[in-house]
Amino acid sequence: MSIPVVNISNFISPDLFYKKFKKNQLKYLTIKEVFRDIIEQNKILTGTKIPSSRVLAELLKVSRSSVIKAYELLVFEGLIESKKGAGYIILERVKKDVDTKDKINPEIRYPSISDTGKSFQSNVHIMNTTSDQYIAFRPGLPPLDIFPINQWKNLYNLYWRNVKASSLNYSNVSGIINFKKNIAEYLYSMRGIQCNPEQIIIVSGSLQSLFLVGSALINPGDPVIMENPTFPNVHSIFKSLNAELHALEVDEEGINVHLFPEEIKPKIIHVTPSNQYPTGIKMSRKRKLDLLEWATEKGSIIIENDYDHEISNWGLKDPSLFEMDHHDRVVYLGTFNRLLHPSIRLGYMIVPYYLLDVIKALQKHSHRFVSPSNQIVMSEFIKRNYLFNHIKNVIDAAEEREYIFKTVLTENIHESFRLQDSGVRSLHLLGNIDQSLDDRKLVSILKDHQIIAHPYSKCFISSARNGIILGHTAVRKHLMQNKIIEIAQVYNKLIKNIW
Repeated sequence: MSIPVVNISNFISPDLFYKKFKKNQLKYLTIKEVFRDIIEQNKILTGTKIPSSRVLAELLKVSRSSVIKAYELLVFEGLIESKKGAGYIILERVKKDVDTKDKINPEIRYPSISDTGKSFQSNVHIMNTTSDQYIAFRPGLPPLDIFPINQWKNLYNLYWRNVKASSLNYSNVSGIINFKKNIAEYLYSMRGIQCNPEQIIIVSGSLQSLFLVGSALINPGDPVIMENPTFPNVHSIFKSLNAELHALEVDEEGINVHLFPEEIKPKIIHVTPSNQYPTGIKMSRKRKLDLLEWATEKGSIIIENDYDHEISNWGLKDPSLFEMDHHDRVVYLGTFNRLLHPSIRLGYMIVPYYLLDVIKALQKHSHRFVSPSNQIVMSEFIKRNYLFNHIKNVIDAAEEREYIFKTVLTENIHESFRLQDSGVRSLHLLGNIDQSLDDRKLVSILKDHQIIAHPYSKCFISSARNGIILGHTAVRKHLMQNKIIEIAQVYNKLIKNIW
């Protein structure tokens, strides 16, 4: 069956192209924008073939390379796809989520929502939840294009070739023991952490770890300390559990617990000591010792969220709080989602013995266990040194793409925009903007350009400052420049009305 070919002259002409063409804008960006408008307005049917780069170049009287670059960007944005032997095809547009309120019949009586349910529902807006359609420049994403898919696929095939019927039964709630042993060995070699594999709990990610620990410890009104700024998702979890939230400002050494009111005894202290989110500040050794001593005096549990330690601590001797703790009061959180890819849904935590039984009980009442096949494949991935080698590749890619990102953005954006240099390797960059500019408005406009950023102001519990958080590692090198220039164009247009 032949694929229908659109008569593109019905939608775009040289006159329309040059009418849309902006001064100082590259021609392929204009072609991309015009095509995007046509596709998003459903003027061309899904599955329709668009003209070859040669035909469109002749029609618009531009170079063929400009058309090819425009098509590459449209592929990147998920609007078209390249089919071997068929050319470029229009993809089906993803429909927006239906508003559930329109589906609820007000005449039917339902049971009332619980206070817990209402609490989580009312705080979900705090979380950083962004579209899953776009990856440029979503914070926290590793370089997805360098993930060793064939290695992972081969391990998966090996698992299914050798799997026994008995292995398809229910699995241990806290994780497969061999996997936990490999994680323990991995943490010792990478981080100097010594723990009993029995203390390791396998989860789907850090957010689930926080939910489990919070549910195990927090009663309504219990004091919880968080860094200011911090992960919005951490803020949302503890607020939804109706904790009494206290924010401690982060300075150049991390948080200073001696600034906290003496009369309050916090139940939990959540910190990101090796790479503070989102500032990148490392907690000094003195502050770590102060925190451990202070938590012991107060009878508090410390959650050490070490989400990015492989990237930020590669080659460094920076002891973790868990390693320095002599009173068994640190819960250590780690994740593979930010190293490999988010869809893998694998993380872990090291839990003090007194919390083990309650955490396992909560798991049994919720998700039961993480997929055994993923655990076994990940265990082999660690054992065969694939993870170690991949981390080195991630670091190399992150450093190279960070250089490109900083260079291109600095050359094109208004002087009021400054990228903060923490001196710590990370998967995201923090951009300081003119404080008269609303960072949420900037983020919203960037999203219209298929660019994802997170507003810095959402990271604050108090005394918010404006800025944007950008991931710089997930976009391929040859596509980065165009999207970075778009960021600069959006910001420059907004700032022009202020300066």
